[in-house]
Amino acid sequence: MLEARNIHYAYVADQPVLQGVSLTVPGKTVVYLLGHNGCGKTTLLEILGGVRAPQRGEVRLDGQNVHHLPSHQRAQRVGLVPQLHIPVFAYTVRELVLMGRTPYLKLLGTPGRADYEIADEAIEQVGLSHLRHRAYTDLSGGERQLAMIARGLAQQTDVLLLDEPTAHLDPRNQRLVLETVVALAEQSVSFVISSHNPNSALLYAQQVIVMKGGRVVADGSPASVLTEDTLSHAYDMPVEVIYNADRVARAVMPRRTNGANSHEHHVRVF
Repeated sequence: MLEARNIHYAYVADQPVLQGVSLTVPGKTVVYLLGHNGCGKTTLLEILGGVRAPQRGEVRLDGQNVHHLPSHQRAQRVGLVPQLHIPVFAYTVRELVLMGRTPYLKLLGTPGRADYEIADEAIEQVGLSHLRHRAYTDLSGGERQLAMIARGLAQQTDVLLLDEPTAHLDPRNQRLVLETVVALAEQSVSFVISSHNPNSALLYAQQVIVMKGGRVVADGSPASVLTEDTLSHAYDMPVEVIYNADRVARAVMPRRTNGANSHEHHVRVF
């Protein structure tokens, strides 16, 4: 279980990015972080992963303070996949993914056969086996994102933090990544996913956390959190939730604010 308790953080004094954020991520679950740009999602992920230390509060994993663990032990428990990654060298996809095994190597150690097998399995899981020997710098933006997710999978952590993992992917690859996430969560890994897509949260999350202005404004199941009132408040725009005949939410979409029917409020059923 990963817990954040009363997290505060500011890059500039008197301009807080996170204000008293608390959350709990159970084992073997998929948690979505939603909220508009600048609400603190990426900063929170960096603090949960130990990359950035909170100015107040603490992060605990199974009762241990994440920021008190040696870096290699922390990296074996929690991994962070950033949204953007600028390559500094033309590593192959396989070499990049193999870097996820670094926390398990001794000083000046080299990867062994088992490390290569784990890396190759991670590459296969994200559908890049045909590109494993291609230079990372030659990949498209979406392919690079898949390679970075594979590196996170190769790290074999208890918790994997993904910052907008499907932002540059086409619908097919979005589905591939998120179906892989769900399958892994059912086995052993918990995921915390920062996203701008409430519809993905409807399909794949067990828990949804909505943020606004550096605070958590809603935390719970998708059905209880992904409501028109909560999302309209979080995004400062009118939002419509579409339900099926059984009153199960099926889609989230912006509500038009002009036109003849802009002020009507109704539930669509299909």
